[in-house]
Amino acid sequence: MLHSYLLDVLLRWGHIVFGVAWIGLLYYFNFVQTEYVKVADDGAKSDVMQKLAPIALWWFRWAAMFTFLTGLILLGWIMNQQRFSLGISLGALMGTLMMLNVWLIIWPNQRIVIGLDEGDKAAAAPKAGLASRTNTLLSLPMLYFMVASIHGTQASGGVWGGEMSTAALVIGLAIVVLIEANAIWGKMMDAIQSVRAVITSSLILTVIMAGVVHYA
Repeated sequence: MLHSYLLDVLLRWGHIVFGVAWIGLLYYFNFVQTEYVKVADDGAKSDVMQKLAPIALWWFRWAAMFTFLTGLILLGWIMNQQRFSLGISLGALMGTLMMLNVWLIIWPNQRIVIGLDEGDKAAAAPKAGLASRTNTLLSLPMLYFMVASIHGTQASGGVWGGEMSTAALVIGLAIVVLIEANAIWGKMMDAIQSVRAVITSSLILTVIMAGVVHYA
């Protein structure tokens, strides 16, 4: 029992450490660097793109990867312990999509923006920006489900235990898929364009997703 407890704690600890680094940098890019670049002079912008952004993006993408990998190991451990739940499943889905957005959309397009690869910077920047804003939108409900699931009942099945609601699962999946589809093929919406808007929308999405999972 002691060994199982220590392993459980260590897996969660590692997952949280990498997650703090990843989401912290996500918020830095969205709330700090992007807003600074809008008002900085050309020399300062060039300095950010050539010196700061490559370092920050290195830590950002690898923090995302190791958050995902430790989460995958933790998910296997949770399933082995029969503690899988609807909350964990939706949180894991959002986290996985966010990681894929980092590696398949944000990073390739940011390489063009900061000059590591050739390409159309005017086209690449909005693609990276939309995926980054989408990750910010998904971050609060993802974190809510991860934290709430840890403190829920240990039984498998429903929100934190019991019977898993098919309706809640389908509605939750549909919401997440539609948001991700917009990140890939859609455009920047007013609901996530500004810092205030994306924070507000993320809080609203958290309430909606929690309501669906609890009551659908």
